Order: sequence, then C-alpha cells, then structure tokens
Amino acid sequence: MAEKDVKKPNFFKRIGSWFKSLWSEAGKISWASASSVRKNTIIVIICVIVLAAVIGLLDYLLSSSIAGLGRMFS
Repeated sequence: MAEKDVKKPNFFKRIGSWFKSLWSEAGKISWASASSVRKNTIIVIICVIVLAAVIGLLDYLLSSSIAGLGRMFS
C-alpha cells in the first residue's frame, strides 16, 4: 500500500483524540500551594515597585541634567 493511500481518521476523531491527550496531560500538572503563590506575588509586586522607583529616579536625574545643560548653553 502506498503512503498516499493511508487514510487519516476524520477531523472530529482527531479533535477528540487531541482533547483526550490534552485532558490526560492536564491531570499531570502540579499546582503551587496558595501560600507559595501569595509569597511569590508579594515578591513580584515589591520588585516592580522598587524597579519603578529606580527608573523614575533615573528619569528625573537625567532629564534634570539635560535641562541644566540646555540652560548652560543657551
């Protein structure tokens, strides 16, 4: 039998098979505990706040120095 003569299962059977394998893999997921998620969320929020403060400070310092250079040469 030639390779072209091999028939694939119909579309709906392939979709059903895909969902079965998806459900099987989803059962293997290990979820983090609520306390771990809470702790990691707090760490991320703190890091975002610190990084935003650093970027804001750098923006202020650089824009002030550029404005000062503009006043110096004008």
